[in-house]
Amino acid sequence: MTCFPFYICNEDGTNRRENVTDLALDQFRTHYKNKKITKWDTFYYVYGLLHHAGYREKFADNLNRELPRIPLAPDFKAFAQAGAELAKLHLDYESLEPWPLEEIESPGVPLSYHVKRMKLAEDKKSLAVNPSLTLAGIPPEVFQYRLGNRSALDWVIDQYQISEDKRSGIRSDPNRPDDPQYIVRLVGQVVRVSVETVRIVSALPTI
Repeated sequence: MTCFPFYICNEDGTNRRENVTDLALDQFRTHYKNKKITKWDTFYYVYGLLHHAGYREKFADNLNRELPRIPLAPDFKAFAQAGAELAKLHLDYESLEPWPLEEIESPGVPLSYHVKRMKLAEDKKSLAVNPSLTLAGIPPEVFQYRLGNRSALDWVIDQYQISEDKRSGIRSDPNRPDDPQYIVRLVGQVVRVSVETVRIVSALPTI
């Protein structure tokens, strides 16, 4: 996976420097006739642009085989502001208030938050956490926010399960004994991130 951080450094961690060059900054300032544009503004502009549905569709073939090319959209400020919002949302997701999903307890089954393997309903409106608990009311927008070829929620469902490596016998358990509701809370937070991401991206202007 290719990563484009704001800062880069040598392999040994030394010589930290900005990943937005002075030349790139000058090009943005010149094109938009605004000397107040900063490198962080430029970074957020790119982050916002890379989430734009029209951009991703138009350059889909290129994005599959080469580094992204960054066009200069008419409204720099809109993309920079959206990129800043998205970056904060995606970095601070664990501090977000979870989306208010409905917790449905199974009659006659003691309530537990322990996860072995969660299962999404066929209509994608609810998620079975375990035999005692189901989370309902998943908004359809959740599945519009995708990380690669699947939604962020699908990724969580796949990653947060108990598994055992057949060769080594090493067991992986994502449950936290000191925080039993962690995975359920994470699901709610990922739902919120997904819905908010779709809202921000949908409000971006055309390019």
